[in-house]
Amino acid sequence: MNPVTKILIIEDEMIIAANISLQLTTLGYEVTGIIPRGEEALVHIEQHQPDILLLDINLKGNMDGVELAQIMQKSFNIPIIYLTANADEVNFNRAKSTNPYAFISKPFKKLDLERAIELTINRVKSEHESATHSVEKSAPFILSDSIFVRHLEKMVRVDIKDILYIEAERNYCRIYCKLKEYLLVMTLKDLDEKLPQKHFLRVHRSFIVNLSQIDEIATSHIVIAKKAIPVSKSLKDELLNRLQTI
Repeated sequence: MNPVTKILIIEDEMIIAANISLQLTTLGYEVTGIIPRGEEALVHIEQHQPDILLLDINLKGNMDGVELAQIMQKSFNIPIIYLTANADEVNFNRAKSTNPYAFISKPFKKLDLERAIELTINRVKSEHESATHSVEKSAPFILSDSIFVRHLEKMVRVDIKDILYIEAERNYCRIYCKLKEYLLVMTLKDLDEKLPQKHFLRVHRSFIVNLSQIDEIATSHIVIAKKAIPVSKSLKDELLNRLQTI
């Protein structure tokens, strides 16, 4: 049985938002919340990690929908469907830069919403399957003290002690080392399952860290080589427990 797709509605016109929520529930989706402001949405995303964002471009408050998307994408890889009553060229180009999966112009019909979400889910599934098919060609070889990764058509040895952290980039992973970076055609989930758990921990939807490289621990993030890396609340306790044992 497939898990229910979780959708967050970020819309400041509450009547429209309530109507969307009702339609989504009728279609069998789970609505994680209705949020009218960008700042509140960032907190909700961190706590609930929805599968899709329905995001109004013209949000009121300190940040509009595009600014929210830009901030969100620094930490999360969540598909965006934009809602807009103002499809002018400037806003469209700003929104396009965040690589949304769809645009829906207000007012819209239930069928428009339904098809946009179905197309988004199918695209995500297709991207995941494509990445999975590519994994066999680029999958790293894992040893006790190092891994071999494909780089410029060669398999290059990378010492585990030199890996700082690994960041998800859609269906890719970027390994950050002390001196170099390596891009793998592999999802973070797949790589996490292959890495030696003694050295690495997934602390966030988009990050795996080398435990021995952590310089600082704050309330909601850790610091490695001056890079602030977010830590999910649900994984904070595990991180602290692991650090006590290494």
